[in-house]
Formats: sequence, structure tokens, C-alpha cells
Amino acid sequence: MSVGEEEWARDRAWFGRDGAQAPGPLARQFADLTRTLLDATPTVGGVLKLVVGAATALIPDADLVSVTLRAADGTFHTPVGTHPVAERLDQVQYDHEEGPCVESARPDGPAIGWSQDLGRDARWPAFGPAAARHGYHSVLATALLPDARPPRLSGALNVYSRTPGAFGGPAIDIALLLATHASLALAHTEAVVTAELESAHLRRAVDSRDVIGQAKGILMQRRGITADEAFDVLRRASQDLNVKLADLARTLATRHTEVDLPAAEA
Repeated sequence: MSVGEEEWARDRAWFGRDGAQAPGPLARQFADLTRTLLDATPTVGGVLKLVVGAATALIPDADLVSVTLRAADGTFHTPVGTHPVAERLDQVQYDHEEGPCVESARPDGPAIGWSQDLGRDARWPAFGPAAARHGYHSVLATALLPDARPPRLSGALNVYSRTPGAFGGPAIDIALLLATHASLALAHTEAVVTAELESAHLRRAVDSRDVIGQAKGILMQRRGITADEAFDVLRRASQDLNVKLADLARTLATRHTEVDLPAAEA
């Protein structure tokens, strides 16, 4: 089997059925990216690094790539960038509140913003010339919307090029697809983290209940009192000592031969 036939066989297997049109290299790269994002460690930083790396590899003439995120207070920052110059160019936009990454990162901003001649772009009198002085003449920003709920945290995927007129229709299409992947992956990450936090909270609640039960049992056996009376002893001691009830119960359960509590008042 020739190399071309092997590639076609892989394409058919990947696509799922013989006779269908095989996906091109770009489609396969996006499929690989999707699998990687879903399999990746669910951290915001990990997702953003993967997307920035994919943008660098897939978008023609992408010399610098960064991500802008908007905080709950409305301020912007760059958590991931391929080079310090990308972070500096982002910061110029933040400082002057102008430029495509700021505009696209706003919750009500455009899905895309771009320029093919930054040095002469009248829309951004501070950012455009600053980018041109650094040798970057084209920019493309696409919106990220990882959270559509209030306060609607948002962001942008930013791509800079030294080449004037660099970003046409194909580059915009790829950037929009990457931004969609990133938004979905970030939403998935947030859901996973939230579930983990809720699970941890539930485990702590169960642990607290168990240790309180142990402490009550010790008091009931030691003093010949009921479960309700034992709980009253724990509650009153917790208030008097200004110690969380669960922490007090844990101390009593682990050091019951050394620790005793005053009886509850009638």
C-alpha cells in the first residue's frame, strides 16, 4: 500500500465509514485538538496553553499569540502569551482602552476584530503605532466567552503578525474555530473544578458528621448520658472555647484519654 493509500485508509477509519469524503489535514488537527482538550488536566492555564500553541501552529503568519481575560471587576490581563512582546502589546491596549483584544474581550464586544495595517489604522491611535514600532503590522482578535452568566467573564484570543495584510478569511475562520474550542474547553474546565469543589465539600461534611458521632459516643459512654445531652456538651464547649464543633469533636475523638469537657448546664 502506498503512502497516499495509507493516509486515505486512516482518513476513512477516522471519519467512521468507507466512501465518505475524507477530512483534510486541518480537520484532523482540530479533531486532535478537541481530544487533547477533553483529555487534558482541567486547569484554565492548561487549556489556554494548548489553544495558544494550536493557534501558533494553525494560523498562517501567526508570529505572536496571546490570550486576554477580563476579570469580574472589568480589568484585563494576559495569562498566556508566546513572547513578552505579545504581553506588552496587550498591555498597551489595556492601558489605553483601545484595540481589538480589548474590544473582543468585552462581553458585548464584537466576535472578531482585526487590522491589516496597524501603523495607519485610525481606530487605535495609541495601540496601532506602538505595534508597528515593534514590527507587527497585522492583528486578529476573536472573542472567548467561557462564562455567559453574570458577571459574564470573557476574553479574547489574540494573534499578531509582522506581515502587513496577513489575516484574511481563512485565518479568521481558523481563529473563530479555535476560540470556540477554547470557550467550550474553559466551560468544561469550570464545570469539572466546580464538581471537584462540591465533592470535597461533601466529603468534609461527611467527615465532620462522623467525627461528631464518635465524640458523642465517647461522652455517652463516659458520662452515661443520652445522644442529645452529649451533643449539648459539645455545642456548649465549642461556644465557650470559640472552637469549631467539628474540630473540638476531632480532638476529643483522637485524644479521649487526655481530654474531658465540662458538663452542659441544665
